[in-house]
Amino acid sequence: MRNLSIVTEFILLGIPHMKDMESMLFVLFLGFYIFTLLGNLLILLAIISSTRLHTPMYFFLCQLSVCDIFFPSVSSPKMLFYPSGNSRVISYAGCASQLFFYHFLGCTECFLYTVMAYDRFVAICYPLRYMVIMSHRACTSLAVGTSFFGCIQATFLTALTFQLPYCGANEVDYFCCDIPVMLKLACADTSALEMVGFISVGLMPLSCFLLILTSYSCIVCSILQIQSTEGRRQAFSTCSAHLTAILLSFMSVVLIYLQPTPNPWLNATVQILNNLVTPMLNPLIYSLRNKEVKSSLRNVLQQVAFLPGN
Repeated sequence: MRNLSIVTEFILLGIPHMKDMESMLFVLFLGFYIFTLLGNLLILLAIISSTRLHTPMYFFLCQLSVCDIFFPSVSSPKMLFYPSGNSRVISYAGCASQLFFYHFLGCTECFLYTVMAYDRFVAICYPLRYMVIMSHRACTSLAVGTSFFGCIQATFLTALTFQLPYCGANEVDYFCCDIPVMLKLACADTSALEMVGFISVGLMPLSCFLLILTSYSCIVCSILQIQSTEGRRQAFSTCSAHLTAILLSFMSVVLIYLQPTPNPWLNATVQILNNLVTPMLNPLIYSLRNKEVKSSLRNVLQQVAFLPGN
């Protein structure tokens, strides 16, 4: 029988085993968050302001930067507020929204990495047909598709989690609302749902990773056939940057959601790195190593410096 004292709000207890370090963590997280926002905003500004960068590759980089701005913003503001003495309470609807947007943006990025790998595959393996295959319409369809399927996955996972009754404890031993910690609070048998969630969360990134691996296997074969040493070096440089970002993102999914026996402290550490550090590093990994982006960014900063009143 369902308990009548239905939970209407939850209390976020914060990062497990780190309560004595909250002041230091506040400064650290705030620094990461600010650098993440500034880095991705600058990349967006550099790409939008330069017509030379209005290509499919940079179009998807823009979408990635937008995701990297919003992704840490789902949990970071709340995570920053309570170490400074603010309330740790989050409403039932707020908790469900946090879980939905976290997985929506995370899944969108996962699909986006797959699309970006496909873009590099076409650019390197079929350079003469690149602009025909990756037309404006195709790029728009792929970009919309990443968000659409990300939304479907997030809706499924959120509905799966919050269709359970929550009628007992409301203390979330974590810094945000996520599937593993929420299932522990449900006053019902969650074993079947845990298995469904495990398959769903595991199957989607695994499928994307296999597609990415296929794209990069073809890319490596094509690169090895390039006669020019400089051409091979440039192609490998671009691909290694993409693969670094992909591995950072996918490894965190494996460590958080696919552990046989979850470790709360390890999960929190990996999730914080995934929330704050990876979005901060993406502009460096993807864009700031690129001469065209650095040149465009330098021009933007020079224009800002010479604005009237500066």
